[in-house]
Amino acid sequence: MNKPILKVTDLSVGFHQDGKDFYAVNDVSFELNKGEVLGIVGESGSGKSTLLNQLAGLEKPTRGAVYIGKNNISKFGEDRLAAFRQRNIGFIFQSYNLMTSHTALENVAMPLMFRGVPKAKREKIAAQMLREVGLEKRMHHRPNQMSGGQQQRVGIARAFVASPKIIFADEPTGNLDSVNGNEVMNLLLELNKEGSTVVMVTHSEENARMAGRLIRMMDGNILTESRK
Repeated sequence: MNKPILKVTDLSVGFHQDGKDFYAVNDVSFELNKGEVLGIVGESGSGKSTLLNQLAGLEKPTRGAVYIGKNNISKFGEDRLAAFRQRNIGFIFQSYNLMTSHTALENVAMPLMFRGVPKAKREKIAAQMLREVGLEKRMHHRPNQMSGGQQQRVGIARAFVASPKIIFADEPTGNLDSVNGNEVMNLLLELNKEGSTVVMVTHSEENARMAGRLIRMMDGNILTESRK
């Protein structure tokens, strides 16, 4: 049996307020296998975004652990964690989070630059990735010269360009209209078939139904968990 690519054990994120302890995430445990697409949904304040930040190593838990492969990233120091993320994790942001002074090609090539890939090679790989997302004619445009849907395609290309083990997506269609949102989701699922595992927080029930597996959260707990 394949070992899970993501394993969460007894994960809690707490805070103290008005003399009481509260938990944004409360004793959450689950596993995810390579190649799966997991959707995380819930009302505002349910804990889904806090959980995503924990899974991606952006925040430290109060207790419990997050394993990516064999690595307990909850125990990593900042330098080791940053290096691990560069090698193993891609992130897709709701607000695109592109470098405004850089072209689409330069934005997509950036993860490869952090890995020490020579400029000519990383630009060749980035250009191919932009072709895959349908932006071959926009490679030398900057973000302010592109639509929201095009910017999110650049963000997706950047997330996938270095073939990370796992990709975290935070409301990837949240700033898009329904047509562009559907196109972006279809693209994300198509690229997922190339091997990367995807964990997605979304407020969209339609997007959630497109995931192969779904976790619904409430008050920091997993309320339900289902598969297609």
